[in-house]
Amino acid sequence: MLETIFGTIALITSIIGLLPQVIKAIQTRSTADISMFMLINYSICSVAWIVYGLQTHSNFVFFSNILGLVSSLTLIYLKKYFDYQTMQVT
Repeated sequence: MLETIFGTIALITSIIGLLPQVIKAIQTRSTADISMFMLINYSICSVAWIVYGLQTHSNFVFFSNILGLVSSLTLIYLKKYFDYQTMQVT
């Protein structure tokens, strides 16, 4: 029971972890204030947890980090895209 409660909390916080940044980046079309190092680190961390979740057969670890990885990869794409667009304007 306790595993399910904390697994659910981990899943929910992973969903909302980077989601506000994704939304803000799309709305403002700017990612200048987002660190690429942090995004790469978050992606590597997510991949490591995904592998761990697979090895330990933990669905909560696996799925929550899939969502985290998707969010961080989305932000990496947006950062590269918007930073490139900003360089083209100047």
